[in-house]
Amino acid sequence: MKRGLGTQLSFALYGAASRMVRMHKPFLDPLGLTFPQYLVTLDLLGHAPTTVGTLGARLGMDTGTITPLLKRLEAAGIVTRTRDTQDERRVLIDLTAHGRALQPEVETVTDKIKSACQMDDAAMESLSQILEGLAREPANGKDQS
Repeated sequence: MKRGLGTQLSFALYGAASRMVRMHKPFLDPLGLTFPQYLVTLDLLGHAPTTVGTLGARLGMDTGTITPLLKRLEAAGIVTRTRDTQDERRVLIDLTAHGRALQPEVETVTDKIKSACQMDDAAMESLSQILEGLAREPANGKDQS
């Protein structure tokens, strides 16, 4: 029985995403970071301080996902969470000195993964653009059925 392209694509993406998380584990364990915590830390290295909402939007994580993640990073001494003095409804996220000190190790993870994937820069860029296109919400905010 033949499978539709959608099913095959979904399976391929699922497998690739799972493998990508597994590939990161040996590099992140010594840093005490999970894969989602690594993504947050990596983003904050370039964009801190920022609001919880903005960080969640950049990473495609809702508040229910990102808030507990940030609480664990705060308990580990990697980030701070403070109320915005201009707007008490907003929580600002920043890296601590310890979080910033992780930068060299966090940045080497990207190179290690790139090497493990055995893809040149052009192939990596092309694949990234394709995946970002798939991840983007349609302009009307609804997935096509």
